[in-house]
Amino acid sequence: MPASARHVLFCATLILLLSMGVRATFGLFMPTMGVEQGWGRDVFSMAFAIQNLVWGATAVLVGALADRWGAARTLVFSILSYAAGLIGMRYAQSPAELYLYAGVLVGMGQAGTTFAVLLPAVARAVPVHYRGTAMGIASAGGSMGQFIVVPIGQLLIDGLDWSGALWVLSSAMMTLLPLVWWMRGKPRSHAGPAQSMGGAVKQAVSDRSFHFLLGSYFVCGFHTAFVTLHLPAYAVDRGLSPTHGAMALAIIGLFNVLGCYGAGHLGGIYSKKKLLAGVYFTRSVAICLLLLFPLTPMLLYVFSAVIGLAWLGTVPLTTGLIGQIYGMRYAATLSGLVFFGHQWGSFIGVWGGGKVFVELGSYDVIWWISLFLGLAAAALALPIRERALVTP
Repeated sequence: MPASARHVLFCATLILLLSMGVRATFGLFMPTMGVEQGWGRDVFSMAFAIQNLVWGATAVLVGALADRWGAARTLVFSILSYAAGLIGMRYAQSPAELYLYAGVLVGMGQAGTTFAVLLPAVARAVPVHYRGTAMGIASAGGSMGQFIVVPIGQLLIDGLDWSGALWVLSSAMMTLLPLVWWMRGKPRSHAGPAQSMGGAVKQAVSDRSFHFLLGSYFVCGFHTAFVTLHLPAYAVDRGLSPTHGAMALAIIGLFNVLGCYGAGHLGGIYSKKKLLAGVYFTRSVAICLLLLFPLTPMLLYVFSAVIGLAWLGTVPLTTGLIGQIYGMRYAATLSGLVFFGHQWGSFIGVWGGGKVFVELGSYDVIWWISLFLGLAAAALALPIRERALVTP
């Protein structure tokens, strides 16, 4: 693999590591920050529901900009927005301010520092035969971030309080700016008939496989957002400690390093749609564990390990299918559109979790919905046609 491709892969992996790692800490702030500010779980849920929706909407825009101008410019804007949003959370005095900083600014920052921009940049930079593995490695960076940053986030909250922890996390995001240098350059045109961005979008949205990808990715967002924000609180509600909840999120991240790499690597060898169906089915199996047995620390960690194997394995497979079917020229734009569906799922999952808890005093209904959605997503993945419509 050329040195330039290795640099892009390395930088993209580090950016994903920190961006996704910081995102995974937000559930840790809900108990302590909520008590001090007098905000219930419904307030936090709405803030992070807005964050996910803004993330998805902005991902479409930054994906289009990255396809036209390259990833570097979008990364600078996104990193600064992410850092500013974290500082804003520190000074938020009302739910509306929390919605602005944690919802809008952080959401805009996440759009350019996560998958919709970075994975297509990686896919373009590496040789075709290494594409699936490279996207798996980059996606695994996001999972490793969850494993590394979540325990650090809990330590920061314990040692510096939630306000000091937000300052440290914001400063950490700013350290990503030098990495943007290695992500410079505009996308190259690929062989095959010329196609405009509008033509690529029209072709994709008229293809039923694109809608199957959109629907299954909606479920992915529902699962990951709900679990990331609410699992620590769920563990405490069931008699465990905040440390158990933080460790559960870290275990999800650790096991998903293997899951992401395996999904990316196997996706270059076997049918991506069948692997995608298997990932969603595995999530439903993991959720069954929580619903059928009393919650203990060991059961919580077993759940985290199983769902971790299927956590972000959807990302290299979904992005890989987009590139395989619709080509790489406008892959960031199309990935952004599919990711918007993912974030609608995130909005509903994270907001619905808080709303249901406030109304019923339990998360059980949301867990059952999550189980059946996983089975539905597996069914949606199987009819996808994996044939290329344009040059990959």
